[in-house]
Amino acid sequence: QVQLVESGGGLVQPGGSLRLSCAASGRIFSIYFVGWYRQAPGKQRELVAGITRGGSANYDDSVKGRFTISRDNAKNTVYLQMNTLKPEDTAVYYCNGDLQTTGDSRIVGYWGKGTLVTVSS
Repeated sequence: QVQLVESGGGLVQPGGSLRLSCAASGRIFSIYFVGWYRQAPGKQRELVAGITRGGSANYDDSVKGRFTISRDNAKNTVYLQMNTLKPEDTAVYYCNGDLQTTGDSRIVGYWGKGTLVTVSS
């Protein structure tokens, strides 16, 4: 069974930083595109950053220049470094990964359960 587990959320003051991690475990053969999404209360879930297996990254305009996505393929882990945080960044952050498991040729998307980021003074 494959699991994606997010960690690193918490309470931070405006202007502060956090680093989120998304660790995949289980019978993983390969991890392809991984996205970090967020959902604020009363709002739709939105993609804030994504990264391909080769390391190409893209960002939503709202986080460009402040957030950096990276990955360690050897550790099956994707990170989201969040700097200069603003109150409007407050949300539950989820990762979603397109994974191929051992012995299965399909590529399937998996979600983590999320980690809460609160930006407040």
